[in-house]
Amino acid sequence: MITSERLRRAAGLSARFLIIGALSTVIEIGLFNLFFLVLGWSPVWAKIASSLIALINAYFGNREWAFRNRGRHGRLREAVLFLLVNGVCTVLGAVIVWAGDSIFGRGGLVVNAVNIVSIGIVVIVRFALYHWIVFPGRKEARPTSSLRGTPAS
Repeated sequence: MITSERLRRAAGLSARFLIIGALSTVIEIGLFNLFFLVLGWSPVWAKIASSLIALINAYFGNREWAFRNRGRHGRLREAVLFLLVNGVCTVLGAVIVWAGDSIFGRGGLVVNAVNIVSIGIVVIVRFALYHWIVFPGRKEARPTSSLRGTPAS
Protein backbone atom coordinates (compact mmCIF):
# COMPACT_ATOMS: atom_id res chain seq x y z
CA MET A 1 0.00 0.00 0.00
CA ILE A 2 1.29 3.46 -0.90
CA THR A 3 1.28 5.80 2.07
CA SER A 4 1.59 9.57 2.04
CA GLU A 5 5.02 9.22 3.71
CA ARG A 6 6.20 6.83 1.02
CA LEU A 7 4.82 9.12 -1.67
CA ARG A 8 6.60 12.12 -0.08
CA ARG A 9 9.91 10.20 -0.03
CA ALA A 10 9.47 9.14 -3.65
CA ALA A 11 8.73 12.74 -4.68
CA GLY A 12 11.83 13.99 -2.84
CA LEU A 13 14.01 11.30 -4.42
CA SER A 14 12.62 12.09 -7.87
CA ALA A 15 13.16 15.83 -7.40
CA ARG A 16 16.78 15.37 -6.29
CA PHE A 17 17.41 12.98 -9.21
CA LEU A 18 15.94 15.50 -11.66
CA ILE A 19 18.03 18.38 -10.27
CA ILE A 20 21.24 16.34 -10.62
CA GLY A 21 20.03 15.24 -14.05
CA ALA A 22 19.32 18.84 -15.11
CA LEU A 23 22.82 19.92 -14.16
CA SER A 24 24.32 16.89 -15.93
CA THR A 25 22.16 17.66 -18.96
CA VAL A 26 23.47 21.23 -19.14
CA ILE A 27 27.01 19.84 -18.99
CA GLU A 28 26.21 17.21 -21.64
CA ILE A 29 24.48 19.60 -24.07
CA GLY A 30 27.21 22.21 -23.71
CA LEU A 31 29.96 19.68 -24.36
CA PHE A 32 27.95 18.03 -27.18
CA ASN A 33 27.71 21.37 -28.98
CA LEU A 34 31.37 22.15 -28.33
CA PHE A 35 32.45 18.81 -29.79
CA PHE A 36 29.91 18.73 -32.66
CA LEU A 37 29.57 22.35 -33.76
CA VAL A 38 32.89 23.89 -32.73
CA LEU A 39 35.35 21.01 -33.06
CA GLY A 40 33.54 19.26 -35.93
CA TRP A 41 33.21 15.81 -34.37
CA SER A 42 30.58 13.40 -35.65
CA PRO A 43 27.33 13.67 -33.67
CA VAL A 44 27.66 10.09 -32.39
CA TRP A 45 31.17 10.63 -30.98
CA ALA A 46 30.14 14.02 -29.60
CA LYS A 47 27.21 12.30 -27.86
CA ILE A 48 29.36 9.54 -26.40
CA ALA A 49 32.11 11.88 -25.14
CA SER A 50 29.73 14.47 -23.67
CA SER A 51 27.67 11.76 -21.95
CA LEU A 52 30.70 10.15 -20.38
CA ILE A 53 32.03 13.46 -19.06
CA ALA A 54 28.63 14.43 -17.61
CA LEU A 55 28.62 11.10 -15.75
CA ILE A 56 31.18 12.38 -13.26
CA ASN A 57 28.69 14.97 -12.00
CA ALA A 58 25.86 12.44 -12.15
CA TYR A 59 27.65 9.78 -10.10
CA PHE A 60 28.69 11.98 -7.22
CA GLY A 61 25.44 13.96 -7.20
CA ASN A 62 23.27 10.86 -7.19
CA ARG A 63 25.41 8.92 -4.74
CA GLU A 64 25.91 11.70 -2.23
CA TRP A 65 22.63 13.56 -2.55
CA ALA A 66 19.78 12.02 -4.54
CA PHE A 67 20.16 8.42 -3.35
CA ARG A 68 22.10 9.16 -0.15
CA ASN A 69 19.66 7.31 2.12
CA ARG A 70 19.49 4.19 -0.01
CA GLY A 71 21.31 0.92 0.56
CA ARG A 72 24.92 0.61 -0.44
CA HIS A 73 26.64 -2.20 -2.30
CA GLY A 74 30.09 -0.99 -1.36
CA ARG A 75 31.77 1.74 -3.36
CA LEU A 76 33.57 -0.48 -5.89
CA ARG A 77 30.53 -2.62 -6.75
CA GLU A 78 28.33 0.46 -6.83
CA ALA A 79 30.75 2.26 -9.17
CA VAL A 80 30.89 -0.77 -11.48
CA LEU A 81 27.07 -1.00 -11.55
CA PHE A 82 26.87 2.75 -12.14
CA LEU A 83 29.30 2.51 -15.06
CA LEU A 84 27.50 -0.49 -16.55
CA VAL A 85 24.09 1.19 -16.30
CA ASN A 86 25.46 4.37 -17.79
CA GLY A 87 27.26 2.43 -20.50
CA VAL A 88 23.91 0.98 -21.51
CA CYS A 89 22.30 4.43 -21.31
CA THR A 90 25.11 6.04 -23.33
CA VAL A 91 24.76 3.41 -26.05
CA LEU A 92 20.97 3.91 -26.06
CA GLY A 93 21.43 7.69 -26.41
CA ALA A 94 24.04 7.28 -29.14
CA VAL A 95 21.78 4.88 -31.07
CA ILE A 96 18.92 7.38 -30.89
CA VAL A 97 21.22 10.20 -32.11
CA TRP A 98 22.59 7.95 -34.88
CA ALA A 99 19.06 7.02 -35.98
CA GLY A 100 17.97 10.66 -35.95
CA ASP A 101 21.05 11.71 -37.88
CA SER A 102 20.45 8.95 -40.42
CA ILE A 103 16.78 9.80 -40.86
CA PHE A 104 16.74 13.60 -40.58
CA GLY A 105 20.24 14.66 -41.60
CA ARG A 106 23.04 16.47 -39.83
CA GLY A 107 21.73 20.01 -39.40
CA GLY A 108 22.69 21.54 -36.06
CA LEU A 109 19.12 22.26 -34.96
CA VAL A 110 17.82 18.84 -35.98
CA VAL A 111 20.67 16.95 -34.32
CA ASN A 112 20.20 18.98 -31.14
CA ALA A 113 16.46 18.23 -31.13
CA VAL A 114 17.17 14.51 -31.55
CA ASN A 115 19.80 14.75 -28.80
CA ILE A 116 17.26 16.30 -26.41
CA VAL A 117 14.72 13.59 -27.23
CA SER A 118 17.40 10.97 -26.55
CA ILE A 119 18.15 12.59 -23.18
CA GLY A 120 14.46 12.45 -22.22
CA ILE A 121 14.20 8.76 -23.05
CA VAL A 122 17.46 7.92 -21.33
CA VAL A 123 16.46 9.83 -18.15
CA ILE A 124 13.50 7.51 -17.64
CA VAL A 125 15.59 4.38 -18.23
CA ARG A 126 18.42 5.69 -16.05
CA PHE A 127 16.15 6.53 -13.10
CA ALA A 128 14.64 3.05 -13.13
CA LEU A 129 18.04 1.38 -13.29
CA TYR A 130 19.53 3.60 -10.55
CA HIS A 131 16.48 3.02 -8.36
CA TRP A 132 16.45 -0.77 -8.62
CA ILE A 133 20.05 -1.74 -9.44
CA VAL A 134 22.70 0.85 -8.55
CA PHE A 135 21.22 2.44 -5.41
CA PRO A 136 18.60 -0.08 -4.25
CA GLY A 137 16.38 0.74 -1.30
CA ARG A 138 16.73 -1.04 1.97
CA LYS A 139 14.34 -3.89 2.53
CA GLU A 140 11.83 -2.65 5.06
CA ALA A 141 10.40 -5.12 7.52
CA ARG A 142 6.68 -5.49 7.00
CA PRO A 143 4.72 -4.95 10.19
CA THR A 144 2.69 -7.93 11.34
CA SER A 145 -0.39 -8.03 13.47
CA SER A 146 -0.47 -9.92 16.71
CA LEU A 147 -2.85 -12.52 15.27
CA ARG A 148 -0.99 -15.45 13.75
CA GLY A 149 1.63 -13.33 11.96
CA THR A 150 -0.74 -11.99 9.33
CA PRO A 151 0.27 -8.74 7.66
CA ALA A 152 -1.12 -5.62 9.30
CA SER A 153 -3.50 -3.55 7.24
